[in-house]
Amino acid sequence: MQIPLEISYRDVQKIDAIENLIKEKTEKLEKLCNYITSCRVAVEKPQKHQRSGSSYRVRIDLTVPPGHELVVRREAGQGNVHEDLTTVIRDAFDAVQRQLKELVERQRGGIKTHPRQEVRAVVSKLFKNEGFGFIKTIDGREIYFHRNSVLDDEFDSLTEGTGVSFTEQPSEKGPHASTVRVVGRPGRKNH
Repeated sequence: MQIPLEISYRDVQKIDAIENLIKEKTEKLEKLCNYITSCRVAVEKPQKHQRSGSSYRVRIDLTVPPGHELVVRREAGQGNVHEDLTTVIRDAFDAVQRQLKELVERQRGGIKTHPRQEVRAVVSKLFKNEGFGFIKTIDGREIYFHRNSVLDDEFDSLTEGTGVSFTEQPSEKGPHASTVRVVGRPGRKNH
């Protein structure tokens, strides 16, 4: 698994089966979008002595360059106090998967977006001292770039996960990015 996954539990016992289900669902998200920069899952039991309402709550928070944050919160339905935690987890992941599919379609050009939201790749590896790095395209290819190809003298401010657009050129050693333009930074909303 490439996604930095954080799972937190509040008033819910950590069980291997639940942990494995969350990891399995996260891996499916990664297959849909291989440039997710973070995934946080919170599993909670809101009140210990609750008689009505929900007994479990699951919140999923995904970060996708350039600065998109997808958040889903699901609870057991009203009247289903003892609804199985795995059902709530599955419902939450189904909802975030729908949001992620829509975002990926917009980024690939299926739906018109604002130019600053268009990401064609993210910085996947960075070797600042050597003056080069690699970007990972939306379709999963890794492409080399040199510090001189980064526009606006922004090479030194790059970090892994930074969203970029680029112009690809063939070379003897394979494709490289002849120009790289920063379009989004991890953890920053772009409007």
